[in-house]
Amino acid sequence: MDSAHGEAVEETAPGLSAGPVALAWLTQFLVGTDLFVVAPLLPAIAASLDVSATSTGLLVTAFSVAYVVASPFAGRLSDRRDRATVLVWALVLFSAANVGTALARDYGLLLLMRVVAGIAAAATGPTVYALVSTRARPQARAQVLAVVGSGLLTALWVGAPAGSLLGRHVGWQAAFVILAAGTLLLALPHAFVWRTRPPAGAAGPTGGPGPAAGSAPRRHAVAAVAATALWAFAVYSLYTFLAVALHDDGRGSSVTWLLVVYGVGAVIGGQVGGRFADRVGAVRVTRAALALTAALEVAVALAYPVTWALAGALGLFALAGYAFFPAQQRHLVDLFPERATAVLSWNNSALFVGLSVAGAVGGAVVHGLGYPALLYIGAAVAVPACLAASRKVSEP
Repeated sequence: MDSAHGEAVEETAPGLSAGPVALAWLTQFLVGTDLFVVAPLLPAIAASLDVSATSTGLLVTAFSVAYVVASPFAGRLSDRRDRATVLVWALVLFSAANVGTALARDYGLLLLMRVVAGIAAAATGPTVYALVSTRARPQARAQVLAVVGSGLLTALWVGAPAGSLLGRHVGWQAAFVILAAGTLLLALPHAFVWRTRPPAGAAGPTGGPGPAAGSAPRRHAVAAVAATALWAFAVYSLYTFLAVALHDDGRGSSVTWLLVVYGVGAVIGGQVGGRFADRVGAVRVTRAALALTAALEVAVALAYPVTWALAGALGLFALAGYAFFPAQQRHLVDLFPERATAVLSWNNSALFVGLSVAGAVGGAVVHGLGYPALLYIGAAVAVPACLAASRKVSEP
């Protein structure tokens, strides 16, 4: 729009009403809480089922592996079928899996329920992102993705601690029952809010015309999701072992407020990344975010011995690091408008791969070389990620 009035409307109207965006945000928050709340509940689960803490750790692994494996298939199904219908049934299955988790009286059944929950989650997140991105105006697509994605980030530092607190006071089973009830209640409005026709100019196969250029070659998606996997390693190697390192250094009392600083920085970073991706281009933002992620991870390593300096470096790192993800999602939707859910599913799988590799190798690095050494490795990994995020697409 050329007029000042048109620009004002474009700023304030992201292409979706507040209701669908809030519903998508809440969905991401509840699914994210379910993902992150398991780790702090593991001791209670181990005691309740009389199994070792090591065995219960497989519950997290089972969920993640199921998510990684199922996500591409779920995305393909969602693109070929009605996305809203796939989302509704995924939420119903997710709710049933959480009820099964709460009712499980032996470890084998509990492990199976977490696999089912991982499969259901694989169909919810990317489908939610695809629905909102294809309904949002192209000029505000990344901003909407950032708002919805902040639900997952909020679960990281609000939902998971709240669920853990609930588990300690009323039992770990109650936490999963409440999550099951919440996701089941969300299924009904999701069945109706996405039935309206997408606005003119929106992308995707659900009724909008999509970009005239069509989809890019598949090799572009491979390079793009590879960047996500490398980014995830860089970011989550820092996050996963931060609390462990601080406890080992006798600074355990600082963990909670430092994680809050990190979480707030991540939420703000997502919003900043989304807004700038819509204004200056998604590829520019992904490159800049990855370059800053590498530099600021080194800064965190240098600031680590001094708690107040560490707090400042963590906040800046989270802000830069999480600016990447909504810009990356917008880039993928622009590249593959007709296969948006499938490519976003591959992107989420890449995220889990990077996260899992960080968890697998990070412990050995911290034990052998120390926490700052892991941060230097993470910073080094972010450099090829920046190079991988190089394929540009014409943006609306």
